[in-house]
Amino acid sequence: MRRALWFTLLLILLSLVVQVSSIDDSYVQCERVVNKWAKLSAEDVKTEDKLTLRDLLFFLHIPRTGGRTYFQCFLKKLYSFDQECARSYDKIRFNPSKPNCNVVATHDDYSLISKLPQDKTSVVTILRDPIERVFSTYEFAVEVAARFLVHPNLTSALETSNRVRRKSSTMVSTLDIWPWKYLVPWMREDLFARREASKLGKLKRNVFSDVYNTEDVAMPLHEFINDPFAHELIHNGITFQVAGLTNNSYLDDAHEVRQCVRKHPSLGQLVLGVAKGRLDQMLYVGLTEDHKKSARMFASMVGAQILARSKSTPDSQPESSEQTNVESVQAVPEKPVEETNHTASIEDEVSTANANPPKKILTKEQLMEEYKECVENLRNAQMRRRYISLKRISPVNFTSQARGLVPEPVLEEMRNLNSLDMQLYLHAQSIFLRQQILMDNLEKQNLQLAKQVSAEIETPWNYVLLLMVLVPVFLFFMVVMHRRRTSKLKI
Repeated sequence: MRRALWFTLLLILLSLVVQVSSIDDSYVQCERVVNKWAKLSAEDVKTEDKLTLRDLLFFLHIPRTGGRTYFQCFLKKLYSFDQECARSYDKIRFNPSKPNCNVVATHDDYSLISKLPQDKTSVVTILRDPIERVFSTYEFAVEVAARFLVHPNLTSALETSNRVRRKSSTMVSTLDIWPWKYLVPWMREDLFARREASKLGKLKRNVFSDVYNTEDVAMPLHEFINDPFAHELIHNGITFQVAGLTNNSYLDDAHEVRQCVRKHPSLGQLVLGVAKGRLDQMLYVGLTEDHKKSARMFASMVGAQILARSKSTPDSQPESSEQTNVESVQAVPEKPVEETNHTASIEDEVSTANANPPKKILTKEQLMEEYKECVENLRNAQMRRRYISLKRISPVNFTSQARGLVPEPVLEEMRNLNSLDMQLYLHAQSIFLRQQILMDNLEKQNLQLAKQVSAEIETPWNYVLLLMVLVPVFLFFMVVMHRRRTSKLKI
């Protein structure tokens, strides 16, 4: 009996030793893989003047950061359609070799830079508070998936959507765009399953006020953030996208590096270091939470340089086009969803480029005026679209107030799952502050220069004005003196 007991304990001990050894071997292997990638990535960091706009502008659009407004309300007003690179939101159709390609806006990660002329490319991006971005990602996935609920069942929704997409070769649906091509179908299937379960009485109506936990209608937030889909596509997604390591990456070793970081979180600091270095080298880094300052900063740091170039090449001003809009993933629909038929309602995110020729923008002030008007139109359209979608899954209604009701344990779990993004966001805030100081200094210098030029212009005119006063006085004096002399001669 004792021998059997000792033998069992020995087997247990041996299995533990093997497991520990296996873990150690796994960590060593992963450490080697991540270190190799980080070293190679660090070599790509530029050291020359990053504040000068190069020939190609790469807008690294991190999902749910407000990038749509920058594309629609800044870039499409600064670049002509001919200057836009091929539709890069659909990676299959991306063609960076397009002649006169000057701007590319995409959800692709930083690895796309490997397809671009790196020494001629400037990168800009916008970051958002990671927790707010997770909220927004969840809400948008639910919102888009809910549009399919106009159909009686999932089969009907799939058949109709596929038929519509086959008919239009130019249409780019949300379902073609990363990461929504993964998140929306997943959420769509879940919504239909919950609707059927509710009809059968398998799910009880949630009487609580937390709209992020209505399991009889939509996937609760706490389930969403713990699903493998979320781990693969959302958590620390900002860091992975800036590092070029998403599951949409062009890098061959991206999957292995990403899995190593998930398996051994301490290795994430190496990825974070690369992401920070890349933010440091970007022409511009904006913050969603400070969108007004960010917009003014973009106009000063990026827009002003584009405008300066367009003045020397007048033909580069934006022109109207009937082509499909690159930012079709979130573009403003031509009509509210209820005004379209059920067949098109799923694809209403697609729109054409500006139907009317945009105004010719010559100054930074004009650009900001156009931006403000454009943003207001986008915001109104988005509110209408969301209202119509969420009516189908009432009582769900996502608001900032509703976010405040989410339990603290769920929020804390979101912070832990996005620890790399939290650190990268702090770094982005410090970059933003430096940009603000730089912009303020430039504006002061420009103001002083303007005053100096004005003074130089005013000085000659001051002499002219003085002469204009003195000459008549002198002539009057000469006439008076002449008359006096004449009167003396007569006497």
